[in-house]
Amino acid sequence: MLYARIAGIASYAPSDILDNEMLSKMVDTNDEWITTRVGIKERRILKKEGAGSSYLGIQAVEKLLASTGTAPEEVDLLICATSNPDYRFPSTGSIIAHNCGLTNAYAYDIQAACAGFLVALQDGSAYIRSGLRKKIVVVAAEMMSSMTDYTDRATCPLFGDGAGAMLLEPTENPVGIIDGVFHVDGTGLEHLLMKAGGSVRPASHETVDAHEHYVYQEGRAVYKHAVSDMLNASLEVANRNGLTMESVDWLIPHQANLRIIEAVADRAHIDRNKVLVNIERYGNTSAASIPLCLDEYRDTLKKGDKMILTAFGAGFTWGAMYIVWDL
Repeated sequence: MLYARIAGIASYAPSDILDNEMLSKMVDTNDEWITTRVGIKERRILKKEGAGSSYLGIQAVEKLLASTGTAPEEVDLLICATSNPDYRFPSTGSIIAHNCGLTNAYAYDIQAACAGFLVALQDGSAYIRSGLRKKIVVVAAEMMSSMTDYTDRATCPLFGDGAGAMLLEPTENPVGIIDGVFHVDGTGLEHLLMKAGGSVRPASHETVDAHEHYVYQEGRAVYKHAVSDMLNASLEVANRNGLTMESVDWLIPHQANLRIIEAVADRAHIDRNKVLVNIERYGNTSAASIPLCLDEYRDTLKKGDKMILTAFGAGFTWGAMYIVWDL
C-alpha cells in the first residue's frame, strides 16, 4: 500500500507589514479592540505592482524546490488552492507551474475557501496512492488583501497575504497523509461570501459602488459553526484512527481567529501547548494559513509526530486530516 509522505515544506509572506496601529489610521479601530477579539497584531500585504496570488505561490514553490533539491522537471502535478486567483481563467496553478519551470507537470486550481489546502492535500494523496503521480506540489496562495474592504472595521483587521507549499512523494511506510474527513453544508452561503463578481451577480457600477467585491462575513454565525465543525471533524478523524487528544502531538488549526482556535482546543481537551498558532503575525491567510504555520514551526516538529490539521471556510466547507510527520 502506498502513502503520500511529506517530502518538503516551504512558505512565503510579503515583507510589507500592516499592523494594528496603521489600521487604526485607516478605519475606526484600535490595537486593543483587534487583539481582544481576534488575537491579530499584524498581517503581511503584497504591494508589488502587477503581482497577485501567483506571485506568492511562485516564491513558495521555488523555495520548496530549492530546499528539497527537486528539479522542476521532476514534478508531474501541481495543485493550487486559492480563493484569490489571478484571473477567473486561466488557473493560477498554471501560472505558478509555468513560472517555476514545471514543464512536465499538469496544474489546476481547487476552490474550497479556507479549507482549500487540506482538500488539495487529499487530492494529492489520492493521486499518490493510485500510482498516477509520483511528485506532487500542493500550494496555497492567497492575496487576501485583494478582497478586503479597508473601510469595514469588522473584516479589514482579519486578513493577510501569504503562500505555503508541500512536496508529496510515495512511500510504503505509514507516514505522511494517513486519513482525512471532509464535509460541506451549502446553508452557509449567506453568512460568508463575496456577493458580486460571479455569474449570479456580474460586476457593474452598482456592485462596485455597493462594495460587493469584498469579503462579506456574518461573524457570529461563522464563529459558531467554525468552532463546532472543526472540533467535530478533528474528533472524527482522531477516533477513526484510534487516537486520543493525549496521543496527538500537535493540533494545527486554520488561523482565522485566536478565539476560535482557543475554543476548539479547550473543547477538544487538548493541551494548548500542543496547538500551533501564528495568527498574531500573519492574520487570516485563508488556505495558506496551515502550511505557513507548519513551516514556521518545522524546527519544533519531529519525525513520527502525530498531528491533526483542521480548517473551516466559506460554503460552509470544513474538514480535518491526520498526518504523521516524516521530515
